[in-house]
Amino acid sequence: MKYSSIPSAQTVVLYCKKRGIKNIVISPGSRNAPLTLGFTEDSFFNCFSIVDERCAAFFALGMAQHLEMPVVAICTSGSALLNYYPAVAEAFYSDIPLIVISADRPSYKVDIGDGQTIRQVGVFEKHIAYTASLRQDVVHATSTIKKLAPNLLSKKTSPREEQILIQNYNEEELAKLFDINKDQNAPVHINIPFEEPLYELVKKPFELNFPEPQISTETIPEYPWDDLLQLWNSSDKIMIIIGVSHPNTIHEEYLNLLATKPNVIVFTEVTSNVNHPLFFPSIDSIIAPIEKSPDSDLLFKKLQPELLITFGGLIVSKKVKAFLRDYKAHNHWHIDPKKAYNTFFSLTLHLKIEVNSFFEKIFLSNDPVKSNYLNTWKEVKQAYINKRESYLKQIPFSDFKVFEQVCRSIPSNYMLQLANSSTVRYAQLFDMDPGVKVYCNRGTSGIDGSVSTAIGASIYYKSPTILITGDLSFLYDSNGLWNAHIRKDFRIIVINNGGGGIFRILPGKSDTPRYQTFFETTQQLNLKMFCAIYGFDYEQASDETSLKEKLQSFYLPSSLPVLLEVKTPRILNDKILLAYFDFIS
Repeated sequence: MKYSSIPSAQTVVLYCKKRGIKNIVISPGSRNAPLTLGFTEDSFFNCFSIVDERCAAFFALGMAQHLEMPVVAICTSGSALLNYYPAVAEAFYSDIPLIVISADRPSYKVDIGDGQTIRQVGVFEKHIAYTASLRQDVVHATSTIKKLAPNLLSKKTSPREEQILIQNYNEEELAKLFDINKDQNAPVHINIPFEEPLYELVKKPFELNFPEPQISTETIPEYPWDDLLQLWNSSDKIMIIIGVSHPNTIHEEYLNLLATKPNVIVFTEVTSNVNHPLFFPSIDSIIAPIEKSPDSDLLFKKLQPELLITFGGLIVSKKVKAFLRDYKAHNHWHIDPKKAYNTFFSLTLHLKIEVNSFFEKIFLSNDPVKSNYLNTWKEVKQAYINKRESYLKQIPFSDFKVFEQVCRSIPSNYMLQLANSSTVRYAQLFDMDPGVKVYCNRGTSGIDGSVSTAIGASIYYKSPTILITGDLSFLYDSNGLWNAHIRKDFRIIVINNGGGGIFRILPGKSDTPRYQTFFETTQQLNLKMFCAIYGFDYEQASDETSLKEKLQSFYLPSSLPVLLEVKTPRILNDKILLAYFDFIS
């Protein structure tokens, strides 16, 4: 095995190995050659080559999202690093431990007119947990440093003695960065300046210090549990909303206990990965009919919680946000060891503990409470379920009907990756097998990166993965298919309504050329050509009969990954969705 001759490159590789970080996503370049050579020379690492840096970063993010472990993304200098920013921001808001490592030009070559050179230090400042800007080695390319930047060399000590100080600083920075990455479950950035030559290798590694990982010493605050239990037991109306969560986050015993409480209703979303027959998985189907009712104020007050408890990541439903901002809970507790967003402008307490620890405390006292809160809204839930079934029988082929059929078709234990915009919102309305594990990039809620994220997440998943996406989200990240690591059992369903269909259900819709061009951005691209380019089998459905037929064989084993394009009527989809909420009201 060989190592880069550059000490800082060698140090980073060996620190990743010491921390057990195995998965490395590399975008090609010359300035990052010392890192590429170091990682690919060591069989400990699983290295993935992806040319497009934006796709590479989302691929790494998807892998880290599924594994719940750090994954490294490496790029060369210049604008390559800026292409990582969308994935870094997503990782920041979704608590994903992405590690970005960027090669940089030496500081004396920045802002002098050198090519492929930008101001990289601190570039992710607002959306990163920590940046380690390593110091340039002075025992490498010493003659170049003497000629171009003699100020980097001490007049009192030799380059070798100066290198000891640099090495100590770099190792301290790396140790701190890896500790933060683990403790905060957050993205971090290592920026390393390299001088040429870049491709030299040595057979023996340097001696490194490897300080032991620091165990977080942050103490859990003491909370007034007696007072909290009293409020829990005395509230007639408790609403729990579960945001984005990994599967099996909450112990089943606590879910079952929550379901028995007559004063508790539990709102979940498709991204909550929580299923129980007595919970409420379609929030908008509860709230939309109230919005349309002449007695909306009375009904909203009936639904308004005395105590709101939230946990998990960001919430999709705009309707529940609007409702709880207008009809604020008297008390709002958010449970999360790291952070609490004041989404509803009513936060009264941030409990910095794990959600299961919270329920362990709260269920120590499980006093019976007389309340009709759960039963009242159970009846409403059953009513909309019955009406939804009736509605589905009378509407024509459309996005609404497609999502119902597709959600119902997904086999148990599949991983489902959802694109943003209309896709995740439609998926909220329908049931699917409880064994399906659901993910979506809700940190920034952008349409970028959904294809790449899904492919990255699929790499180590024990069962197949399916991505459901709209046409614009798919096209936006279609370069994600330029990837040599796609599994044969990977599946994509593109629901193609010819543009950004969500804009047809938002305020301001108008059927004018300007609206269609600058908002809806209508398109007629041939998705079959994408499949031919990237080695996918292609299937198409454009009516209910062909969709049922295609879905029957869609999940069967295949020699290539498969994309199913479902074409729906652009002009009709928004009317059918909006009419659904009228129908169940």
